[in-house]
Amino acid sequence: MTKVITYGTYDLLHEGHLRLLERAKAMGDYLIVGVTSDNFDKSRGKINVKQSLSERLEAVKNTGLADEIIVEEYEGQKIDDIQKYGVSIFTVGSDWQGYFDYLKEYCAVIYLPRTNGVSSSELRTENRRLNLGLVGGFEENILNKYYQESTFVNGITVSALFNSSRSNDASIRDYDDFLEDCDCVYILSHPQSHYKEIKHALEKGKHVLCESPIALNKKECEELYALAKKNGLVLMEAIKTAYSNAYNRLILLVKSGKIGNVVSIDSTCTSMQGIKNKNPENAWNSICAWGPTAMLPIFQLLNSPYEEQIHSLFENEALKYDSFTKIDFSFPTATASIKVGRGVKSEGELVISGTKGYVYVPAPWWKTDYFELRFEDPNENRRYFYPLEGEGIRHQLLAFSKAILEGWNASDAKSEISIKISSVMEDFYEERNMKKLAGVC
Repeated sequence: MTKVITYGTYDLLHEGHLRLLERAKAMGDYLIVGVTSDNFDKSRGKINVKQSLSERLEAVKNTGLADEIIVEEYEGQKIDDIQKYGVSIFTVGSDWQGYFDYLKEYCAVIYLPRTNGVSSSELRTENRRLNLGLVGGFEENILNKYYQESTFVNGITVSALFNSSRSNDASIRDYDDFLEDCDCVYILSHPQSHYKEIKHALEKGKHVLCESPIALNKKECEELYALAKKNGLVLMEAIKTAYSNAYNRLILLVKSGKIGNVVSIDSTCTSMQGIKNKNPENAWNSICAWGPTAMLPIFQLLNSPYEEQIHSLFENEALKYDSFTKIDFSFPTATASIKVGRGVKSEGELVISGTKGYVYVPAPWWKTDYFELRFEDPNENRRYFYPLEGEGIRHQLLAFSKAILEGWNASDAKSEISIKISSVMEDFYEERNMKKLAGVC
């Protein structure tokens, strides 16, 4: 018996897939089809898959061409499968020409011509065409990352750039002209400008992804979410960490009770990027640059009312530029603290303490690809590793796209959390519960 094996994602199964499977079937007596798992696709950077694994398996089954269907879950599985099933021929599309020649040591390798003009990527892009405008400021490195990562998301094209921070002469008319070329916008201007720029975009019927914080007080944040809802638009807060696979996994583990009841969260985010050599009016201060990320796990895991105490060291008090801020939160059953700084350096780790154990995420925890669960008995300790693609930006853009095109809001930085973050920002700018640290920066 001649066994043939082939692999693919088989997303939105189309004529090209069918022709390849038919030719593979004709090569032997028994056809094995490997369908890639969701996690394996993500680990390879393939994030635009529209259908779930079960839907894709069912679609391949319904062709009636496969004698056996298996799931591909890890790198190197092809060699294992060839040996396990006694495969004589491995075949795949010609767009992989030469890539799988290393398998010739185990079986024959045949590359089949693809069907011209038909691909899952093209079908996905056909149904997902969004013109994305970028609203920038003086954080060009982040803006460049969003531009680069947008190329990994099918159907999103960066169509325009608007930089309101370059000149005080930028007018509403200029902004209107920019919005005309966009279906949606990503905003990374100065936090003081977020409210007016988001509001105007929503009034013009544009979906908005905005770097956190969305607004600098609770009332304005609530108003913006209400306006988005009224106009049937998506307003999403851009906290990259919320879209990292490892971070999402650790939050799920904590919520499932793996470390017992959470009693303490300590979150630190710092970098040496002070106000020096920058335009001070347009520089992001520490609380805005790092505060939302540092507060994210606190407000995701602790939902009850809280009291707070703020300690800040100001580099420029008139501009509210803090080089360092520490906030202590007191909840009825837990405590939490954040330390953020753009002129003070500390170990950027995250520690979540519970009644059974604790989570430890090493620096820089906001780029989480690895974390540990630790317990009294070290034999119970567990380490978790997950790939981090594009610092979470491409998954964030994909979620934004799905929210717009499918009405599915997968944002992990939900409106309730955004409003809490804006409330803390309001307390900072109003200097409520604040003690100022004396020092020379």
